[in-house]
Amino acid sequence: MTSVPDRRSSPHAPDSGSQGEGEGPPAAGSRGRGPAPLVLLLLLLLFGLLTWQVCVDGPLRRADERLARTVEGSRLPEGAAEFLADLGNIQVAVPVLAAVAAYVAWRALRAGLPRWWLPPLAALITMAVVPLLVVPLKEAVGRTGPPGMAGDGYYPSGHTATAAVAYGAAVLLLLPWLHNRYLRRELVIACLVLVAAVSLGLVRRGYHWPLDVAGSWCLSAVLLLGLSMFLSRGGTAAR
Repeated sequence: MTSVPDRRSSPHAPDSGSQGEGEGPPAAGSRGRGPAPLVLLLLLLLFGLLTWQVCVDGPLRRADERLARTVEGSRLPEGAAEFLADLGNIQVAVPVLAAVAAYVAWRALRAGLPRWWLPPLAALITMAVVPLLVVPLKEAVGRTGPPGMAGDGYYPSGHTATAAVAYGAAVLLLLPWLHNRYLRRELVIACLVLVAAVSLGLVRRGYHWPLDVAGSWCLSAVLLLGLSMFLSRGGTAAR
């Protein structure tokens, strides 16, 4: 994500009524920064609470298993659920992020931004961190899977984390290049719906418990918030 001079001095910055894309992204300083550290702390505390409940077989875990049975009995066709779950595959989600990273790098290079490579690289590194966090957590918690799934290591959900971070990081890269507020909002909503759909598919097909998915939501939100903070506080390419 890149920054340019303020609107008075940037030849690429559109006025407030612009409905299209400019050659350069808006200034990074236009995004709020205040509550981010508090949100980060709350997400970590929530992840810790969910992990603790999974480990000690607490009330949340028992409610979680009841909820899983309800979702598995829903009317969502298994074929549709399988398709949604597959959107969290590495082979699907990571190429989407790679394509967006390449596009944003090209746009920033064309706009003459000096550190055009940094936002895409930061997004790809964030994606690479996912297995480094998820795999040890799976081994440490060792939660068994839903009925019919062999072995353990189901918490947190790797597919959910892959989808959330890949699609979320792609959105963070694209947002500064969209100067239409409606498009920015719709892109964020689409990403949230997509991640929720992947999560629903995973639970509906019996691949994961709901808490496996919820834990990955928290973990992914921490990574994406960290990426957003980096991009908005100096990780962007400034002229």
